[in-house]
Amino acid sequence: MLNLRSVFYIVGFLLVVEGAFLLTSLGFSLYYDDGAWRVILFSGLGAAAFGGAVMLLSRGETTENLRARDGYLIVTIGWLALSAVGAIPFVVHGAIPSYTDAFFETISGFTTTGASIMNDIESAPAGLLYWRSLTQWMGGMGIIVLSLAILPLLGIGGMQLFVAEMPGPTKDKVHPRVKETAKRLWGIYAALTAIETALLYAGGMSFFDAINHAFTTMATGGFSPKQASVAAYDSPFIHYVIVVFMFLAGVNFTIHYRALKGRFGEAAKNEEFRTYAAVLGVATLGVTAAILHYMDLGVEESFRTALFQVVSMTTTTGYVTADYELFAPFAPLLFFLLLFVGGSAGSTGGGVKISRHILLFKNGLAEFKRLTHPRAVIPVRFNGEAVGQDVMRNVTAFFLIYLFLFVVGAFALALTGLDFMTAMGASATCLGNVGPGVGGVGPVSNFAAVSDAGKWLLSALMLLGRLELFTALVIVSSAFWRR
Repeated sequence: MLNLRSVFYIVGFLLVVEGAFLLTSLGFSLYYDDGAWRVILFSGLGAAAFGGAVMLLSRGETTENLRARDGYLIVTIGWLALSAVGAIPFVVHGAIPSYTDAFFETISGFTTTGASIMNDIESAPAGLLYWRSLTQWMGGMGIIVLSLAILPLLGIGGMQLFVAEMPGPTKDKVHPRVKETAKRLWGIYAALTAIETALLYAGGMSFFDAINHAFTTMATGGFSPKQASVAAYDSPFIHYVIVVFMFLAGVNFTIHYRALKGRFGEAAKNEEFRTYAAVLGVATLGVTAAILHYMDLGVEESFRTALFQVVSMTTTTGYVTADYELFAPFAPLLFFLLLFVGGSAGSTGGGVKISRHILLFKNGLAEFKRLTHPRAVIPVRFNGEAVGQDVMRNVTAFFLIYLFLFVVGAFALALTGLDFMTAMGASATCLGNVGPGVGGVGPVSNFAAVSDAGKWLLSALMLLGRLELFTALVIVSSAFWRR
């Protein structure tokens, strides 16, 4: 039986945390005198008060007996509640007058998608732009994991939330206690964010721009306080710094932790990390060659342009410094395919994930071998260890459902009036939590022209992609609600 009182108690707590984070935007709002400080103040206090009221009404139940079903419900409802409340300051201020647009922008933030409807970003108040970036930073490592790191409120039930919040084909942990794992992950995440902020500031960005880009780089989110994204900065140093941190954000964070412990060799031995680096390297070289052939750019600029776009799209960050659809005749198709790659399991990147692609490929090879050697036992191995059939079933089911949702999403978007290419690009990029797509939602466009119905559909795809399908889909099954 679902422990609904505990579910709403924890969702209320998450809203209190959201209100506290929203109030941190006050500093930039007051410093830049942007006129939004009252909206931020009352929105932050209102979110915290509402969350506190929900906690008060739900008190009396222990959070120590949470089960997996409770965790799935908390994570799904929590993400929707955070997005619904986080959109309010945009609407109240008028920076985004439509609630549909504000919700789309906010869930795009919390899911680290980076798909935007804003056509004049620089005109928005600094405090709200900071909040916009902060939603991605909070969503990057996960607000549930953040909560586990800062308060023992959830008790031993936190494991169910951790599993629901961090789904994937691997469950590497850096510490046997979930709260300690959350603290270590968030510590690494915060440290890398601080280092990137310092480097971008040293490279010529203002502190405001530096911290905003550091937030959204480490979250692989891609929101920028500039309408032109990173193309607004004509600085090779800034471009390379962001590339490095996009790459690091797309790496499994347990590898970062072990590297801090001096175990650098584990990255080279890790099959997913090697494949991740190889995919980026091969794609970058191919795009560099195409740019050199089709565009009038020098070698270094061609390489940098190719590297930036490939790393950004593969890690699902979504920054751009150039219109990748113009690189070559085949470029739109190549970057469309990159929307389905994704970062590593255990990273802040979205998409299918490199590990799933590896397992699917190896399982395909194993099936060919079984056809010729039907009596042989041919296990699928990952990092030297045999992979169980339960994991392979999960990976196969994930991939099939992912493709099904992409096709259904593209077809539904086409019914709203989008052309075929734009519909496919929008469905793929929102399900993969990337940001820019192809066609009418490509690197120099956004989602402002999508209908309201299309934006709600894309919001659902963003949530499904962020929670890696099963966490959100399981709650709509009849079996989930049975006693």
